[in-house]
Amino acid sequence: MKKTRILVVLLVVLAIGAELALGGLGYAQLRESAKTLSAMRQDNESLREDNAALQEALGGLREELSQIREDFDKLKELAGESEDVAQEDDVKIANEYTIRSTLPISDAYHSGDRSGLDDKQKETLDMASEVLEQIIQEDMDDYEKEQAVYLWMTKNLSSDNGLLLVIPNTQADCDNPYGVLKYHNAVCVGYATTFRLFMQMLDIPCMVVHNSERYHSWDLVQLDGGWYHTDIYSDAGQGDFSHFNLTDSMQQMSQSWNQDFFPAATSAEFCYAVRESKVEKDIYHVPAALRKALDNRDSLLALRFEEDFGEKEAQIVQEMLNNVQNRLDYSDYGNELYMHWSWMPAEKGWLVAISLNWYEQGCDDPEPEIKLPDEAYEQLNQAVEDAFGDIESGGYDENEDLP
Repeated sequence: MKKTRILVVLLVVLAIGAELALGGLGYAQLRESAKTLSAMRQDNESLREDNAALQEALGGLREELSQIREDFDKLKELAGESEDVAQEDDVKIANEYTIRSTLPISDAYHSGDRSGLDDKQKETLDMASEVLEQIIQEDMDDYEKEQAVYLWMTKNLSSDNGLLLVIPNTQADCDNPYGVLKYHNAVCVGYATTFRLFMQMLDIPCMVVHNSERYHSWDLVQLDGGWYHTDIYSDAGQGDFSHFNLTDSMQQMSQSWNQDFFPAATSAEFCYAVRESKVEKDIYHVPAALRKALDNRDSLLALRFEEDFGEKEAQIVQEMLNNVQNRLDYSDYGNELYMHWSWMPAEKGWLVAISLNWYEQGCDDPEPEIKLPDEAYEQLNQAVEDAFGDIESGGYDENEDLP
């Protein structure tokens, strides 16, 4: 009987031990399961956050796409959503400004008969004649005459002096020589038609070209039988010759136009880049030459390769220029310089013309500095105070915490 009790006790003890062991194992598993569940919940929360960020990014992309579509629609609207026209005059640019003939004025200049001109045309003729008297010399050839007109326009038509800066009604004639010469206030059409007028008065063949989208215009000028693109508007205020006497291949880097109608510009004789180019014998010296041009803030670097220059060498130069461009884009230069280049055949090889377009700091024209007498300031301040004295002027304390 005693042995039986002892056996029962041992069985009970073993059962309790087994239960405790199994219970401990289940508890450990439960703890591991809880940890796994917690991790799953954290992963799920992270996925929700990632999804929210993704949705936000998609929303931003949708907004950007919508803006691109809106800008594209505006561009189509400005272009008139119509096909290009094969004509020079009576073409509307940016759906607002019209290219008009300047022949009546230049014809009157050559004939001396002003009877067919209206008052604006007569005044335009007088202003243009006065400019030519100042800048043209008898011993100049056509290329030098063109340069003289280019330099005068880029230097003198970049901004007004005096009150005309703040009087907006000069916009009425910003697309024709009258407004350009009288108010020095011009859009691209005004620059192009004024340059053409000067060329016509100098007996140099010239045409006003418009791009295929009809939002920009410039000139084609003929020198010794060859045609060249000159864009005064793009060089206004700088006069750096970066858009002076370009070939078709150069102009095609930034514009397209009706080449079936307008004459081809394939000659390089009076191309500014060709005339100013330097022979470079070592293609691996291109980066150093470009760095020197950048340090000097030049507007053009034209390098001519004459010996043993083929497709492989051209590809090497191209890759070096791309490398430089990438570096500049992510440097301080990225905010002040736009660089592009074009290739063209030279007399004994090839030439690369690298345009360095520097963004002008503070491009908005400053208001004229006018010194008023003290009594004028007292009167104007009193007039403002009488009318608006009950309204405090805005502003904030720079020491105050901003929201």
